[in-house]
Amino acid sequence: MKKTLKVGIWEFIARLILTNRIKILVAILAITIFLGFQWRNLGMTYAEANLLPKKHIVNQQYDDFLSKFGEEGNLIVIGFKDSTFFTPKAFAAWNELMTGLKKANEVELVVSLNDLKKLQKDTLAEKFELVPLIDQNQIVNEAYLKNVKNELFNNLPFYEGLLFNKKSGSIRSAVYLKKAIVNTAERKTFIIENLIPKIEKFEKTTGIDLRVSGMPYIRTINAENMKGEIGLFIGAALLITSLIFFLFFRSYRATFISILILLFGVMWSFGTLGLFHYRITILTAIIPPLIIVIGITNCIFLINKYQQEIKLHHNQAKALQRVISKIGVSTMMTNLTTAAGFATFMITGNELLFEFGLVTSINVITVYLLTLVIVPIAYSFMSVPKEKHLYHLSKTYISSVLDWVENIVKYKRKVIYTIYGLLLIFSIIGVSKMKVSGSLIGEMPKSASFFKDIVFFEKEFNGVMPLEIMIDTKRKKGVMKLSTMKKMDELQKTIEQIPELSKPVSVVNLVKYSKQAFYNGNPEYYELPTSQEQVFILSYAKNATKNTKDNLMKSYVDSTGQYARITTFMKDIGTQDMKKIEGKLQAKIEEVFPKDRYKVTLTGKALVFQKGTAYLIDNLIESLIFAILLIAGLMAYMFRSSKMIFVSVITNILPLCITSGLMGYIGIPLKPSTILVFSIAFGISVDNAIQFMAKYRHDLIQNNGKIKKSVFSALRETGISTFYTSVVLIFGFAIFTLSSFGGTVALGGLISCTLLFAMFANLLVLPALVLTFEKKKARAED
Repeated sequence: MKKTLKVGIWEFIARLILTNRIKILVAILAITIFLGFQWRNLGMTYAEANLLPKKHIVNQQYDDFLSKFGEEGNLIVIGFKDSTFFTPKAFAAWNELMTGLKKANEVELVVSLNDLKKLQKDTLAEKFELVPLIDQNQIVNEAYLKNVKNELFNNLPFYEGLLFNKKSGSIRSAVYLKKAIVNTAERKTFIIENLIPKIEKFEKTTGIDLRVSGMPYIRTINAENMKGEIGLFIGAALLITSLIFFLFFRSYRATFISILILLFGVMWSFGTLGLFHYRITILTAIIPPLIIVIGITNCIFLINKYQQEIKLHHNQAKALQRVISKIGVSTMMTNLTTAAGFATFMITGNELLFEFGLVTSINVITVYLLTLVIVPIAYSFMSVPKEKHLYHLSKTYISSVLDWVENIVKYKRKVIYTIYGLLLIFSIIGVSKMKVSGSLIGEMPKSASFFKDIVFFEKEFNGVMPLEIMIDTKRKKGVMKLSTMKKMDELQKTIEQIPELSKPVSVVNLVKYSKQAFYNGNPEYYELPTSQEQVFILSYAKNATKNTKDNLMKSYVDSTGQYARITTFMKDIGTQDMKKIEGKLQAKIEEVFPKDRYKVTLTGKALVFQKGTAYLIDNLIESLIFAILLIAGLMAYMFRSSKMIFVSVITNILPLCITSGLMGYIGIPLKPSTILVFSIAFGISVDNAIQFMAKYRHDLIQNNGKIKKSVFSALRETGISTFYTSVVLIFGFAIFTLSSFGGTVALGGLISCTLLFAMFANLLVLPALVLTFEKKKARAED
C-alpha cells in the first residue's frame, strides 16, 4: 500500500511537471531574477575566521580583552635587511615613505627610525622629555647617518626586537592602523591604493627590497587572492565537468542543458549568500563550484535514465514520465544525504561553518529541484535522441568494466574482503601517524610574495601573529606598582627564552627605558628601578600614557590603571607546539602571580585560532557520527532493512578510513580545511550506494525476490551512472588543487581521493556484501 502510494505521488509529480512546463520555467526565471538582485548584498569578509562558538570561554576572554584595549590586530610592519640604507638617498626615500603613511587618515601611529624619539633627562626642569633621535638637517651627511645607526644599535635596547635586530642588522617600522577600520573595507582601500604604491615607489627609487607583513596586510592580500580564485574555480569547474560530460554522452544538447542548469545553480548559490547577508569567506567562496560539481551528477543520472528508456522503447512521453517517477525518488535521497553531510557543519556552534553548511545544503537541494524539472522539460521540447546519442550506453569499455566487476563479485568475494581488511589495517596504521596543525597563516598561499615576507619576519623578529597576555591587578592603578612591574618583568623574561615568541612589549619596557634615561641614556641601566628610584621614574611612566599621540605605550595600560597587557608575536607553529608554549606560560603565571591578587589571561588572535582548530578536531567525530546517523535514518525510511542500511554505511566508511590513513603516511595534518573532508566526502560517496540499493530494491520486487538476479541487474544499470558520476566528481573536486591556498588544495585532493576509493567500494564491496548478507536466500535460488 505504501509503495503504491509512493509511486502514485511521483507519477503525479511527473504529470504536474510535464503539464505545467511554461509556468515552471517562468517561475524559475522569476526566482533567478529575485536572487540576482540579492547579489548587491555580497561582499568579502574583512575579519579572520573564528572557529569557536561565540559563547566559548576562549572567545569570552578575547572579547573581554578587546573591551579593555580595543582591536589588537592593527599592526603592519615594514622591514628590510640592506647595508645601503644609511645613505642620504635611501634615508630620504624612507623619510618620504613614513611621512606619507603618517599623514594617512587610516593610520593611528607610525613608529619609525626617521622620526624616532628618545627619552632624555631635563636636569633643569627635573623631568624627562622626548627628543628626536635624528636631526633632519643632517640626514644629507652619510657620516652622521652612520653615527645614528651606531647609537640605535648600541644605546637603545628599548627598541631592540621592536624596530631592529642587533645581530642581523635588519630594521623595520611599525604602522598602527586606527582600530575602528581594521575589520572594514577602509583597510583594504588604504593597503591597496595607498600603502602598496608608496612601497613600490620606495623600492624603485632605492633598489631596497621591502618586506611587508602584519595581520591587516596579510588578510587584505589574502582576500584579494581569494576573490580572484572564485572566478577561476567556477570557470574550471564548468569546463572540466561539461567536457567530461560531453566525452561520456557525445551530445551537444545534453551538455548544453547541463551547463544551463549549473549556471542557474551558481546564480542561486550567490543569491542565497546575498539573501542571508553572508560575507564571502574562504569556505563560502567554494560553494558555487561545489554546486557545479554536485549538480552535474544529477544531470548524469536523469539524462542517462532518459536515454536508457528511449533505447528500450523509443516512447518519449513514457521516458520523460519514468525519468521523474523512477529516478526522482532515488536522486532525492542522494541529494538529501549530500545535503545532510554539509548540514552537519551547522551543529558545530561555529558561525563560519554554520553559514557554509546552511547555504551549501540549501543549494544542493535547489540544484536537485532545478535538474528534476529542467531536464524533462527541456527534452520535451526536443526531438527523440538519435542512435548516435545512445551509443555510449553500449560502449565496449563500459561493458568490459561491468563484466569484470560482475565476475569478481560472483566468484571472488573472499578476495574483495581480504583486500578490504588489508586496507583497513593499512589505514589504522596511517591514522596513528596523523598530526594536528592549525595557524592563522598555515592555510595561506605559500607561493605568494607576502608569505616570503612572513618567513623574513619570523627569522628576523620571531613572527607576526599576535599573542596577548592580560593582567588584571584587581585594583585601580595596580599596574604601576613596582611589585606588579617585577612580576610582569619575570614573565617577560620567560617569554624571551621561548624561541617561537618575539621580544614582548609592555609598559615594563617603558619603565626600564625611563631608568636608562634617568642615568643619562646609559644602556647598562635599562632595567626596572629600585624602590628608592621608583617615585620619580614611575611618575613619568604614569604620565607618559596620557595625552601623548606618539606614545607607543598608551595602549598597554587601560585608563583605570587596573589592567595591563603584554604583547608578543608568534611564529607559524602547529597546535601541539602551541600547547607546549601555553603550558610553559601558564606554569610561570601560576608561579609568579598569586590568584587572590591577580587574574592573568592568555588570549590574542593566534591563540583563538589555535583553540578553534582543537575545538573542531574534538568535534570531528561527533559531527561525522551525526552525519552517518542522519544518512542512515534517511536510508531506513527508504529501505526498511537494518541489514541493507549497515551494508551501505560500512561500504562508504572504508574510503574515509583510507583517506585518513593516507593523510598520516603523506604527512597532511588535521587542520580546519582537512577536517571538512570527511563529512563532505561521506555525504557524497554514499549517493552511489543509495542509487544501487534503490534499483536493487525495485528489481527485487520485479524479479519476485531473486537476490542474485536483482543484484546484478541493479549493478548493470547503476554501474554506468556510478562510473560516470564518480569520474566527474573526482575531476570536479580536483579543480580545487588549482588553488594557491594550501587548505583548499588539500580539501580538493583528499575528497577526490576518497571518492576514487568510494567508486570501487560501491562497485565491488557493496554488491558483494549484499550477496553475503542474503546468502541463504541466494543459495535457495540455485
